[in-house]
Amino acid sequence: MQHGQHLYIRSISAQHQLLSLPGPHHPLVSVFNFEDIHFPEEVAASDLELDLYCISIKRNMPRKVKYGQKYYDFDEGVMTFTAPGQIISNVGTDHQPVGCCLIFHPDFIRRYPLGKKIKEYGFFSYAVNEALHLSEKEEATILSILQMLEQEIASPIDNFSQDVVIAHINLLLSYANRFYNRQFITRKDAGSDMLTRFEALLADYFENKLQQEMKLPDVHYFAERLYLSPNYLSDLLRGLTGRSTQQHIQDMLIEKAKELLTTTNMSVAEIAYLFGFEYPQSFNKLFKNKTNSTPLGYRQSFN
Repeated sequence: MQHGQHLYIRSISAQHQLLSLPGPHHPLVSVFNFEDIHFPEEVAASDLELDLYCISIKRNMPRKVKYGQKYYDFDEGVMTFTAPGQIISNVGTDHQPVGCCLIFHPDFIRRYPLGKKIKEYGFFSYAVNEALHLSEKEEATILSILQMLEQEIASPIDNFSQDVVIAHINLLLSYANRFYNRQFITRKDAGSDMLTRFEALLADYFENKLQQEMKLPDVHYFAERLYLSPNYLSDLLRGLTGRSTQQHIQDMLIEKAKELLTTTNMSVAEIAYLFGFEYPQSFNKLFKNKTNSTPLGYRQSFN
């Protein structure tokens, strides 16, 4: 094993071995405490890729944590979520966090509704700087669920074990979803600032860059410029406005299309191609879904 290499962790037992933990009680799911782990020096700066879901709650983190482009002081617990295939850079740290971590293999939940539902939780693809900051009460709730999970996993396996563990994971994710939505509200000032910057980028694109690029921007275009992950940006905007990033883009497209339909002689096909549609029919369908009118019908209503 070489220093600084890319490490692939395929199983719970391999993760335990990497962290110098005793063997797991169950081959597909485990809860461990950060106080008990030890990163070997040769892997401290490695990139880590897991074939596992990982949900962690930590304290004793650096006091200033980046949120968007700003830094915030906090003392509460911090939750992070990673899905299989995501890369964690620089797994070693200069400080010893306090807290615990739940890891489970996709096979553990595959036969359950959670196997499909888990893909709906956007926070599994949030960036590290978009972590969930818990209040003291929220932290106690999460820790109590993790403690019950740890006890259940360590108990002798019977016909109900997997059902009970998955029920607790479902509960944990439901609370995380609630707490993230709370965070969008309580950090509204930061969110409003991000909304203003997003709207400025969106307006600038449609005013100055659209004709140069001849295509619509996607969610990644704005997320990259706002230093956010695409899912976090969409969830933030949805929490503030009720609309995702994609919906904001489409709404701006429709407004720009209305302007072109009423102030220029461009054909509907030309407008569609300007917006990057390969087929005018796709543009017509979107326009009608948004306005209950075809582009040509909208133009004719002004004549």
